[in-house]
Amino acid sequence: MGQKANPIGLRVGVTRDWDSKWYSKKDYAKYVHEDLAIKRMLRAELANAAVSKIRIERQRDSDIRIFIETAFPSRVIGRKGSEVSKLRDMLVKQVGKSVHIEVLSIDNPDTDARLIAENIASQLLRRTSFRRAMKRAIASAVRAGVEGIKVSCAGRLGGAEMSRREWYLEGRLPLHTLRADIDYGYALARTTYGAIGVKVWVFKGEVLGKSSKKGEAS
Repeated sequence: MGQKANPIGLRVGVTRDWDSKWYSKKDYAKYVHEDLAIKRMLRAELANAAVSKIRIERQRDSDIRIFIETAFPSRVIGRKGSEVSKLRDMLVKQVGKSVHIEVLSIDNPDTDARLIAENIASQLLRRTSFRRAMKRAIASAVRAGVEGIKVSCAGRLGGAEMSRREWYLEGRLPLHTLRADIDYGYALARTTYGAIGVKVWVFKGEVLGKSSKKGEAS
């Protein structure tokens, strides 16, 4: 029986921070469900905007700040801010609180684990060979400068009768090292043969405090 830990959850408080930042004594469960509903709605509305992370901060009971990290900020913001205003109005209507949205740009989408997984999943939906999609994603990430990457696909690969898992690894991936900056992403491709799960691990170097080991050595 495999006993595995999520690489992001394992490093929270060591090299990673929380995706939701707030404190509550009596309304904890309510805020958790509210955060999940906000993220679910935003991901559904921004399905074509290559959104990697959605971070939520609550400064007061009636004030929510949302940070959206995306590879295509213009698709989230829209013409003269029309799209982001529409999103804000929808969220205010849903949660009944003041909402502020900040859109952050991702400099290199080829090194973001979630975006890599979603890219592979979209290729599988277009009936691209899973091996070709995986190898292409790994090659792009290595060219972008990552120190290691692992891609795994599981399901009825290529329409096979029996489901199986295949994976490729390039470079180093020290999952047991807490100071290692490991980015993890997951995506699901609902093909005509069934669901295929795509998992991606990206090793971006070692982190010591706020500076990377690679930066100190140079």
